[in-house]
Amino acid sequence: MVRVILLSQLCLALVTGLTVTLVYDHLNGSLQSTDLSGAITVNPTKEAVQGPREPLNVLVMGSDDRNCDGCGIDKEAGGGSDTTILLHVSADRKEAYGVSIPRDTLVTRPDCKGKDGQTIPGGELQQFNSAYLLGGPACTISTVGAITGVHIDHWVVVNFRGFQEMVDAVDGVQVCIPEVIDDRRRGIFFEAGTQTLRGQQALDYVRERHSVGDGSDIGRMKRQQAFIASMINKVFSAGTLTRPDRVFHFVDAAVRSLQVDSGLDNIGKLVDLAQQFGATGLGDIRFVTAPFAPYPQDPNRLVLAPDAETLWKRMRQDQPLPSSLSAGSINAARPPGGGTSPSASSSASGSPSGSPSGSPSSSPSPSKSPSPDAAANAQVGLCA
Repeated sequence: MVRVILLSQLCLALVTGLTVTLVYDHLNGSLQSTDLSGAITVNPTKEAVQGPREPLNVLVMGSDDRNCDGCGIDKEAGGGSDTTILLHVSADRKEAYGVSIPRDTLVTRPDCKGKDGQTIPGGELQQFNSAYLLGGPACTISTVGAITGVHIDHWVVVNFRGFQEMVDAVDGVQVCIPEVIDDRRRGIFFEAGTQTLRGQQALDYVRERHSVGDGSDIGRMKRQQAFIASMINKVFSAGTLTRPDRVFHFVDAAVRSLQVDSGLDNIGKLVDLAQQFGATGLGDIRFVTAPFAPYPQDPNRLVLAPDAETLWKRMRQDQPLPSSLSAGSINAARPPGGGTSPSASSSASGSPSGSPSGSPSSSPSPSKSPSPDAAANAQVGLCA
């Protein structure tokens, strides 16, 4: 997700300081990179477009593996991917949009290669997140390439521990919950209203599904998008950028829990990438969900709608989001219920004009942040 932008920008802020050598060595030693080029079976050729640079497509995968240090958050087995976001960054670096692909979507999964080099047979009407469960990042990248026709330039995997530590590093992330969430089976409870979530609370919130909104996975995805947007807002707020300790702890947490491709295998490469994002405003970082439709034979499964191909084509040709999706998107300048935000025109590396307070709201009432569709937000458990 967008974590690439956050990590890149904050690495730049750190390595240009007086502690450049120590910080660089520490962060570089923590970064985990893997070359999957021999295991990716489908990665379409990139279409040539006009622009000052090449557009970038980054696949962000959230792993629910419980085997990593600090990831044993419950008694579930894990091993799959709760979140998959295809992030497109325009050639002029003035726009970035992330497209969530619902994990319950039925797709045609191509043949993949497992860790042992053996072929994992593909098939039609396969649940999308089965790609990660069976073949990890390489199979997910191959599946996304097959269903979208989009070339993947870079990929990132983040685990539970990293998510919690990044939230804590910025002293929590503000959300607005329109109604009480009471999931007694999982021991999860949230009061209604605007509040700042930290650590385990934040993870519980973005993973909760059954006791909030309409109980759908789509609703959970929208809340995850809103949370990421609010985190970006918080990270680039004055309250974080003027605190070197928070900046360092955020980047340190990120690099220790991220797995990245070999093209991002050192902090220097992330810094080079960061320098390209000076013109990206927070209002130009948007999140949407791939157009979908119910699968007639199973109400618990989805298929990609015909409009999805229009979106993939625009991404391949480095075009903005279509208006039909942009109108209902979530953006980092004004996330739902996110409170006071930096200026929408502030760049990701510039000085924002404001920030969330970093503490719970004194009022239990939902935030008054604008929303293109208040009813739709309420349905998925977001404030208007």
